[in-house]
Amino acid sequence: MNALRVLVTCEHGGHRVPAAYRRLFATSARVLRSHRGWDCGALELARRMSRGLPAPLIHATVTRLLVDLNRSPGNANHFSRYTIGLADDAKAAIVLRHYKPYRNEVETWIAQAKSAGATVAHFSMHSFTPVLRGQVRQADIGLLYDPRRNAEKDFCEAWRQQIVRLRPDLRVRKNYPYLGITDGFTTHLRRRFGAGYLGIELEVNQRWPRDGKVRWQRLQGELVASLQAALAIM
Repeated sequence: MNALRVLVTCEHGGHRVPAAYRRLFATSARVLRSHRGWDCGALELARRMSRGLPAPLIHATVTRLLVDLNRSPGNANHFSRYTIGLADDAKAAIVLRHYKPYRNEVETWIAQAKSAGATVAHFSMHSFTPVLRGQVRQADIGLLYDPRRNAEKDFCEAWRQQIVRLRPDLRVRKNYPYLGITDGFTTHLRRRFGAGYLGIELEVNQRWPRDGKVRWQRLQGELVASLQAALAIM
């Protein structure tokens, strides 16, 4: 394999609303702080991963309810119910100011790494609500990837084994609670960059960051250590 370059990203790292759009969310503070507004704990974990690997971190803190950085422009969830009704020029301004710069920064980093002859392993940090539409999610950790791509499939199995080695009590599932091939930034990046790119999303049950600092800090350290171990045998 070519030299390996690792990148960590976090698309849903905060629930910040830019000043120009605060009127749209004037009565929605609770929604912004919920799983609909951001991925609780994801940015904290991404920073820990970035320091521990080490690897560069590209992240965003603007709420996904303004524009979802992890969705393609044609996706029904690209804009939320708060912004879908805006005029076309207003939505274009949001894309130009908040969506494209983030996506371009990630794509430029990957393109430069690949032009230098490297294989890129991209780890996108996310978290998921424990209960969605009345259904309890049956996992602590999810590893999302494209099962048709052997490099991603094999790596996620190696990573899963390392997590379970450190924490046999955890429920670690692959392509859960979402499929790794549905519309998302990694799916787009696979199409653009081909075989020399591995795009893997880590999903953590939000009960961990919401359940107490000590246990959450411990889990973060174990996830970093497990990823270090998996990368070492890649």
